[in-house]
Amino acid sequence: MERQTKVQNLIQSRVSLAPMAGITDYVIRSLIRRYSPDVLLTTEMISSEFLAQTLNGRSGTEIFKKDDNHSPIAYQISGHKPQMMKKASEFLTQYADMIDINMGCPVNKVVKGQDGCALMRNPQLATELVKAVKDGTDKPVSVKFRLGYTFDEMNFVEFGVKMQEAGANFITIHGRTRSQMYAGNADWARISELKKEVDIPVFANGDIIDIDSAARCLELSHADGIAVGRGAIGDPTLLGRISHYLKTGEKLEKPNLEIRAEMLKKHLDDEIELRGESVAIKFMRKFYPYYLAGFQNAKTLRTKLVLEDDYNTIIKLLDDLKAIKI
Repeated sequence: MERQTKVQNLIQSRVSLAPMAGITDYVIRSLIRRYSPDVLLTTEMISSEFLAQTLNGRSGTEIFKKDDNHSPIAYQISGHKPQMMKKASEFLTQYADMIDINMGCPVNKVVKGQDGCALMRNPQLATELVKAVKDGTDKPVSVKFRLGYTFDEMNFVEFGVKMQEAGANFITIHGRTRSQMYAGNADWARISELKKEVDIPVFANGDIIDIDSAARCLELSHADGIAVGRGAIGDPTLLGRISHYLKTGEKLEKPNLEIRAEMLKKHLDDEIELRGESVAIKFMRKFYPYYLAGFQNAKTLRTKLVLEDDYNTIIKLLDDLKAIKI
């Protein structure tokens, strides 16, 4: 019961950041926290196998990095070996307010290793993993999964019930199957079927790109809250604006192009501080399309930025956006 009470405190904003590999790093989490003071942050997926190597002296500890104001924050782990998952949760307890288990990642290299969404085909092992993680931490334990592995294997309701029975305190469910990957539309209404069958909080995930889609998702899913993934890339204010709307009914406007360019510069500078200039400039290329969209010649500018290695030239290109009228 104590862990369940903790969960309610952690999710009181009704909004969380969905974990995204190679995206929701320390910098992104810090940027989102700047505009979203109380949403639940989540780290990138941390492999329990990788974590074991890291603890044996290998590099990679920047993935654990957090600031005091990052709480509430969940650290997400993946794996299929109960004892290794227990050790991962033991180690991450010093950082996390919640330990989240990834049972929804659809990527081939993850499911081929029996991690991620592959666990939806092995509910018994998934149950053992939840119990093992709970044994390793006194923090709440959550599980993220999908509607099923394929359309013919939509076992999300039975699976969610088993996760609750195993001791999970919180569920986030993406409204697609593994076979869909990120294609098609998230089926928010199906999530309501799970919500009827479990007593623990359920957050809905998939296709939440603005305040209107968040509100529609909650209406159809009857979920307790929403997890925002790709919609937050290029707009660190989105989670905070959704949370504000759910509390007040007021729709704050999306940042204009000039403000987004300033956010992008801040993002770049912080990644340089974390990773070094050369690595950070290449790392940031995937973010340009998200920050810089919705104006004439956007594609031309993004093409220039993606090919540019010089920091000062990148900053000048972004500063020149101030002259664009949209």
